Amino acid sequence: MTDEMGKDQAIPRRNVGIFAHVDAGKTTTTEHLLYHSGRIRALGSVDSGTAQTDSMDVERERGISVRSATTTFTWKETSINLVDTPGHVDFLSEVERSLRVMDGAILIVSAVEGVQSQTEMIWHALQSLQIPTLLYVNKMDRVGADADRVLRDIEKQLTGMAVPIYAPLGVEDTFRGAENVLVKGASGAPGFDLAAAVEKLSELDEQLLTSYIEGVPIPARDVKATLQRYARQGQAFPLLVGASSKGLGIEELMEAILDYLPGPSGSAEQPLSAVVFKVERDKTMGRMAYVRLYEGAIRNRDTVLNATRGVEEKVTQIRKIDGRRAEDIGYVAAGDIAAICGLTQVRIGDVLGRPDAVPPAPRLAVPLLTVQVHAESDAQYPALVAALQELTDEDPLLDLQWLQEERELHVKVMGAIQLEILTSLLASRFGLQARFDQPSVIYKETPSQPGEGFIAYTMPKPCWAILRFRIEPGAPGSGLVYSSQVRADQLLAQYQSEVERRVPEALQQGLLGWEVTDLKVTLVEGEHHVWHTHPLDFAVATPMGLMQGLVQTGTTLLEPMLQVRITVPEVYGGKVLSDLVQMRASFDPPQLSGDRFVVEGRLPVATSLDYPVKLSAMSGGRGVITSSFGGYQPSPPDVHAERKRRGVNPLDQSKYILAVRKALST
Repeated sequence: MTDEMGKDQAIPRRNVGIFAHVDAGKTTTTEHLLYHSGRIRALGSVDSGTAQTDSMDVERERGISVRSATTTFTWKETSINLVDTPGHVDFLSEVERSLRVMDGAILIVSAVEGVQSQTEMIWHALQSLQIPTLLYVNKMDRVGADADRVLRDIEKQLTGMAVPIYAPLGVEDTFRGAENVLVKGASGAPGFDLAAAVEKLSELDEQLLTSYIEGVPIPARDVKATLQRYARQGQAFPLLVGASSKGLGIEELMEAILDYLPGPSGSAEQPLSAVVFKVERDKTMGRMAYVRLYEGAIRNRDTVLNATRGVEEKVTQIRKIDGRRAEDIGYVAAGDIAAICGLTQVRIGDVLGRPDAVPPAPRLAVPLLTVQVHAESDAQYPALVAALQELTDEDPLLDLQWLQEERELHVKVMGAIQLEILTSLLASRFGLQARFDQPSVIYKETPSQPGEGFIAYTMPKPCWAILRFRIEPGAPGSGLVYSSQVRADQLLAQYQSEVERRVPEALQQGLLGWEVTDLKVTLVEGEHHVWHTHPLDFAVATPMGLMQGLVQTGTTLLEPMLQVRITVPEVYGGKVLSDLVQMRASFDPPQLSGDRFVVEGRLPVATSLDYPVKLSAMSGGRGVITSSFGGYQPSPPDVHAERKRRGVNPLDQSKYILAVRKALST
């Protein structure tokens, strides 16, 4: 066993995520990587539902990726963990979780459509996490493919440090592969040649810059070595071209993974530090946690600390998941990814062992719609709640809420496609026929002005909790910032911790029933009683004090916005501008690109839910709208949106105290 472990650790590795806008060819590229590496003997297809990484029934039926899928292949004695992520914006949460555990990335851009909104969003996330990235221009064989235009697109919208390392040979139906421009004697079109690579890299490298200015010839191998150094640091980005569906450019992409993306760091000898980035339920083993190890190792039958939950649990099995296949490997070490069985309480985002080696999580996905779910009959509600809870374990952003008294089920979603997928999943996996209402927009609230909230919860005895909060508006997008100015001799640390824990819960429903955000809450006064105080008194008092404060400040309704880019034939431009004005959009001056009319701006989600369908019908299917979350902003005075409060309002103090104390006692 020890020899095997040592041997396993000695294998060079890469952990690579593969990302793209929908329909750029991500899953097809993954399939060809597996085939060309010898990992699979026959090519699967997205359209026929036989792709290795589309393992769910709904993925095979719809021909789209819904969940991220982990697979492994070996190329030139290097083991490559590859995570194929969904491309549709409705499943952005899967992309977000995968980003966290990658050492390198492949970002695919379609040679026809170029850089799209989700491409840009993923790029900025990769940059914020400083993840070294390969840019792969796919679909060079399609009508309308244009590598020059896409390179200009990338330079304008993503980075000026995209360094082409292959020049396309032909285009559209004449595309036959690519020529490596970083070898002696290679030639390529301007922009796709050795001179272009030298020019870009000289911006980063002083030695190269000196040779470039003085006109000294620079050997191709030196250019490659320089690019390798800066690519692995995430400062330069090798660009490749290909046509994955024909297998063209695939081997070059595998070589680039080895040449330009870094291997993982970390030691198996260090104490464990790992993060859970995906949870699935296995029919025989129960809950299965996909884990990336940054330090340490895990063996079968080890007891591991879940630092997030504060619990220890025993590992029953360690699996290597390969698309639809699984193998018990018994041991996983720093730098690797595996599925761990036996951790019954684990949730996505949990840290195992010590947290200091785990990188921060990006925040891309924000559900903007809420929807009520109905069971086929009253008798089916318990089964539907259990099924949705399991799906929420796999995607926490669903944020399932079961209001038992009202017998209402609510989930949060990103869009209409996700609702279709949820309906299909409930039917195929759980045998449940559920009905979803029309989605409604998730608004938020923020304090209108500074104010204070005070509560003296001293009756009915035994109880004693006195709190005073200062509440102030915060910067847009700042969320909740909480602090305490109260000394421990005035209010014990354990009681202050209880208050801090309850503040986010209490702000889930403001005066209008929506979550209160973008505010600063400061505890400025606190008092307990030696005999009468129980820690849970502060769980009761905190919501009452905060709601009193919100009555003083008042709240402003915030509505979610989309950042959109609309492209239509020029003849429809006037109609699009008219639609944007009607939808309360703000937009930049439109531009013409060839015979296409292009406009970018911000749209309220509430006024634009049906616009993609309307745009397609109006333009005969030739209009394209791409969107991403654009933050929240104050609603106009004539927009009113109030949500029915769940549970008893803390402003009705006597009723609230009775309701909460009864719940606490049970």
